[in-house]
Amino acid sequence: MSELPVVEGYDRARAAEIIARLVHPDLLAPGLPEPGAEPHVITYRSVPLVPARRSHLTPAQRKYLTKCMNPCRPDQVTSASHRLSWVDSEGTPNVGYFGPEGFGPVVPILAREALISLWRALDQDERLVRRSQLLSQDDRQVLAATTTDVEPRQLLRVGLEATARALVQHSYLASQLPYPTVAEFAQGLRASGIFTSVATTWYWELQASSYRRGMIPVRLETRPGRGPDGEVLVRYSGESLETLRAMKFRTIASAHEVIGRAVHEEHLGLAEAVQKYHHDLDDVAKQYALLPEGEAPRCLAAMPVTVDGTRFTVLATAVDALVETFVRLQPTVKVKEADAATDGADSVSEDERIFHVPDMNCKHCTDTVRASLEGQGFAVSEVDLETKRVRADFRTKDARELAYDAVRDAGYTVIPFGAAVSE
Repeated sequence: MSELPVVEGYDRARAAEIIARLVHPDLLAPGLPEPGAEPHVITYRSVPLVPARRSHLTPAQRKYLTKCMNPCRPDQVTSASHRLSWVDSEGTPNVGYFGPEGFGPVVPILAREALISLWRALDQDERLVRRSQLLSQDDRQVLAATTTDVEPRQLLRVGLEATARALVQHSYLASQLPYPTVAEFAQGLRASGIFTSVATTWYWELQASSYRRGMIPVRLETRPGRGPDGEVLVRYSGESLETLRAMKFRTIASAHEVIGRAVHEEHLGLAEAVQKYHHDLDDVAKQYALLPEGEAPRCLAAMPVTVDGTRFTVLATAVDALVETFVRLQPTVKVKEADAATDGADSVSEDERIFHVPDMNCKHCTDTVRASLEGQGFAVSEVDLETKRVRADFRTKDARELAYDAVRDAGYTVIPFGAAVSE
C-alpha cells in the first residue's frame, strides 16, 4: 500500500519541545499538605471481582485481552481482586481497583489525592497561563496535529493522571515486589524507571483500557543494584518486554492498515479518515495512524529536551512531582471501609435495581451483559431481550454505579429505571 500523505504540522519532536517549555522551570512541583492539617478520612466500599469459569480473569478482562492484546496470553495478565468506590476530598465519586495482595485500597485513594493536589497547583499557577499565552500559532498547530489534548492545562492534567494510573496498576503486583510500605513502593518504581517503561513500551490506550478493567499485563522481577537513595530496584521480565513490543507494533500496523484503506479505498482525506476511525469509531489511535512508515513511536513526555540549557524529560518531572506528593500526603490521608450499618442510607429500592440496555440485540448481547455483571459480583435475576430490561442485585447506590460501569465497559448503553429518553 502506498504511503499516506503527511499531516501539516505533525512533528513529535517539536511537540515534545513545546510541552517542555510549558513545564520548565519548576511548574510541576510536589504538593505539600497544609501545615498542621488533620488526617482526612476517606471511606470506601469494595466488591470482589468474580472471574469467568476456568479463568483468573473476569469476562470483561478476557474480552479485552482477546480482542485487543494479541499476542498476550491470559497467564501473562494479573487481575486486581476488588473493585472499590469512594468520594475524594473534592467531592468527586471515583471507581478503582486493588489487590490481590499487599497494599489494599490505600494506593488508588492516595494516588487520587496526590493527583488532586497537583491539579490544584496547576490551576492556581499563573506561570502556566503566561507560558500558554506565549505559544505561537505555529506551536498550537503542531500540538493540534500531533497530540490528542491541545489546551496546555488539560494536556498536563492528562499526563499527570496517566502517571497516577501507572502507580495504581503496578500495585496489583504487590506479591512480586520487595516493598513493605506504599512509600517505598512509589519510590522504588520511580528509581527503577518503571514509569518510563510504561511510557515507552505500552501501546497507546493499553493503559487506560486495562486500568478501567483492573488488569495489568506485565511481570516484575528484582534486578541488581540500588537506586540513588538505596531503593531496591525492579524491572519488567524479558517475556513481558517482548510481549509489550509485539502488542505495540501490531497496534501500529493495524492503525496504518485501517487509515490506509480509508484513504486509498474509501477515498477519504487523511483528516477525514482520522476523524472517522479515531474520533468517531475509536478503532485506531491518532498517534499511530499519523506515525510515518518505519518511524518508531516515542512518548512525547519521555523524549529528552533542552530548555534554557537544561536537559530533561517532562515525564521525569511529572513522576517526581507525583511520587513526592504521594509520599508527603500519606500521613494526612486515612482510609476505612464503610460500615455495613451506614449502607442503609445509601440503599436502593427494588425498582431502582432495574435498568434497561437498549442495544441488546441477540443472545450474545444478553450473555455478555449478564457475564459483565456477574463478573463484578452482582447476582442477576433477569435479562430480557424483548423488553431490554435487566434486574440485578445491587443494594447501594455506589454498587449500582459499579454495575452500570461494568455494562458500559462491555460496550453497552445503560438507561436507569424511570429515566426519560430524549428524542
